[in-house]
Amino acid sequence: MDREIPKEVLRRERRILIIKWGSIGLAVIAVIAVLLSMMRRSVNAADLTFSTADVGTIETSVNASGRVVPAFEEIINSPISTKIVEVYSTEGDSVAAGTPLLLLDLQSAQVEVDKLNDERRRMTYQLEQQRLANHTYLSSLEMQLKVKEMDVNRKRVEVVNERRLDSIGSGTGEKVREAELAYRTGVLELEQLRQQLANDRQVKDAELKMKQIEIDIFEKNYAEKMRTLNDARILAPRAATLTYINNNIGQQVGQGEKVAVISDLSHFKVDAEIADSYGDRVSPGAHAKVRLGKTQLDGHVSSVTPLSKNGVISFTIMLDDDDNQRLRSGLRTDVFVMCDIKDEVVRIANAPFFKGPGNYDLFVESSDGELEKRQVKLGDSNYEYVEVVSGLKKGDRVVVSDMSNFAKSERLKLKK
Repeated sequence: MDREIPKEVLRRERRILIIKWGSIGLAVIAVIAVLLSMMRRSVNAADLTFSTADVGTIETSVNASGRVVPAFEEIINSPISTKIVEVYSTEGDSVAAGTPLLLLDLQSAQVEVDKLNDERRRMTYQLEQQRLANHTYLSSLEMQLKVKEMDVNRKRVEVVNERRLDSIGSGTGEKVREAELAYRTGVLELEQLRQQLANDRQVKDAELKMKQIEIDIFEKNYAEKMRTLNDARILAPRAATLTYINNNIGQQVGQGEKVAVISDLSHFKVDAEIADSYGDRVSPGAHAKVRLGKTQLDGHVSSVTPLSKNGVISFTIMLDDDDNQRLRSGLRTDVFVMCDIKDEVVRIANAPFFKGPGNYDLFVESSDGELEKRQVKLGDSNYEYVEVVSGLKKGDRVVVSDMSNFAKSERLKLKK
């Protein structure tokens, strides 16, 4: 007959079973934890760039791209349509003012100038001929006027004589009236002749002035043609470096086509571009900083184009140290235009990750020595710092180097 198992034995066996399965469960959890720890991605701290958030002042700026260009550059264009006959200089030459650069075919232009010179002499002779003709005509009228005055004086004497004869009975009233009529007629004719002389003088003066105006207009055109002919002898307008020249002898060039460029390569400026959405934050006179690698140069905005082209606005920066040895024509630069000053803001170092105000997923070092992803809202910036709007507090240590390879990771193991 079976005996009943004591309750104490049952309890002991139950405890043993619970301990056994509990130990197995703890072991499984420990193994899983170890596996998860081993599977978590890790990164070396030495490979990262950290920035510790602090509180301070930010002189906000907007970022633009720029290119170093000569402070002075002049493009020389062909003033006429012709061809290149000779080339006297090569690119890179230092040229003095008046140095011949190249020679254009000037035969057709010279022929045109010679024709204009002949026309100039013809118009000069015509003007002199007009003066002589006017003088002759007016002199003739003046002589007629003098003759008429003498005739009127004679008729006035006749009137006096007829009246005297009539008063002593030797004349008649009819002869007196005839003499008076002849006198009045002569006076009217004399007045008419005087008026004609005055009018003709004005007309002749106006004709001469019109002729002179025509000659003045012609002289201006002639001077312009002479200037064009002189400009076609391509000379360096000032001392500089020849940075471009069309050296294709025999090539046809059109009027206004570039044939040479001279530049002052001892002084430079920066031509910059920025999105037109930031156009209201860039104005002439604004302080600017230009970064060339590790070199930073100060300057100011000298001019801003009034119109947006392809979504960007162009502006020019004059450098305080425009002859710095690091400056080379064509170098690309980072440009920071200062806009405003903000005090007592949380800030972190500006780094390549920053593309403008907005939300960013940044890795922040946690208290347990790991990196955890955190959404951080960033605001204004300058070339050194970025404003933290939210997501970080003073003392947080954040990774500011490129972490695009870990974009899908929420936590990273940090290897010291």
